[in-house]
Amino acid sequence: MPGSVTDFSLLPGWAGPLFTAFLLVLGLCIGSFLNVVIARVPEGLSIVRPGSRCPRCGHVLAWYENIPVLSWLALRGRCRSCHAPISPRYVLVELLTGLLFLACLNRFGWTYQLFPALVLVSLLIPLTFIDLAHWILPFSLTVPGIAAGLLLAVPRGADAVVDATVGAVLGFLVFRLMEYIGWKVFKKEALGGGDKFLVALLGAFLSWRALLGILFLSSLQGAVVGLALLVLTGRAGPAAQPPASGTAPSATGPGPTPSGDVASSAHDGSPGVATTSSSSGVTLPSSDDVSLPGMAAHPAGGAPVSDAGPEEEPEPTMTWEFTRPGIPLWKRLLLVPWCLLVQPIPDAPVDEETGEEEEWVPGPTNIPFGPWLALAGLEVMLLGPWLARVLPMDIALLLGGAP
Repeated sequence: MPGSVTDFSLLPGWAGPLFTAFLLVLGLCIGSFLNVVIARVPEGLSIVRPGSRCPRCGHVLAWYENIPVLSWLALRGRCRSCHAPISPRYVLVELLTGLLFLACLNRFGWTYQLFPALVLVSLLIPLTFIDLAHWILPFSLTVPGIAAGLLLAVPRGADAVVDATVGAVLGFLVFRLMEYIGWKVFKKEALGGGDKFLVALLGAFLSWRALLGILFLSSLQGAVVGLALLVLTGRAGPAAQPPASGTAPSATGPGPTPSGDVASSAHDGSPGVATTSSSSGVTLPSSDDVSLPGMAAHPAGGAPVSDAGPEEEPEPTMTWEFTRPGIPLWKRLLLVPWCLLVQPIPDAPVDEETGEEEEWVPGPTNIPFGPWLALAGLEVMLLGPWLARVLPMDIALLLGGAP
């Protein structure tokens, strides 16, 4: 039955450790697959075909080159064919997944709640690494993740379904409202468009009771680390990419994958941004007062521009699509819910020469917010009993702690 604990008293003494070891190995193997997701989803590529291969030389990996962790160690972090370096990220993702699977087992035991926890971990890890590298939270992960959270609540009863539904809806609406308020206050993008979908996913899995703790912990930890980076390095966002000699500065997107990365147990694609994804990020407070030497912060939270430049960046605007002239009434009415819930805030900048939307580039005071939301969600889920013990009950409950 859902929620019941497996009785190991009737099994041999070695059965418990064997099942635990199996869960660890399962986590390592799923982590290997998550490397495929991290590499291919931002590119809009299939996560099934083609098989794992070196992106540098095209060498198809044999089965013994796909063993989690061990293959990377045996190959000494290099492709067996062309000897190109293999990014340590692959083994890090595998180990992180395996350890988090064990943490979920320690938290929930062999109960039904363990399964949704493992699914949530398997969603948050690729979302975190994709957001760190590309500043996007793909809809192909967040939207199915929200549906999975709602469906996995069904076996726990009607109350759990209501909690999950309220959590998803409330989390989405609260962050959508914060997105709009941030624009009205700062006159620039304050939250990435994909963050509200991630919060909805967390609300679906962890219920509405966890939302306040997630918001508090993610904001606190993200602000502390972001401000520390500003003080120590002069910027919280990724380092500015210098243009190639004789070429104009590129705006192809932030966070490119380091050159030379080769998949040890996953295919690694070229860096890029999928069109079916939504950006994620947050601008630290007082961003207008922070700049690199000789550079000024972008007024929309984007790339820095030279103080000496004669051209000034246009002030960002926000125009609801349903208010544009020339739209029939029926279409205007249909646009209202889409605009209020999904339309990007503010308007995307448009290139005056081509008329196409310019791709947003993070500035020195921008940090991706998705990883901090994911971290806070894991903390609330895994540390609930500990929070209930070490904090006053009222505070523990506000942060999502539960006995």
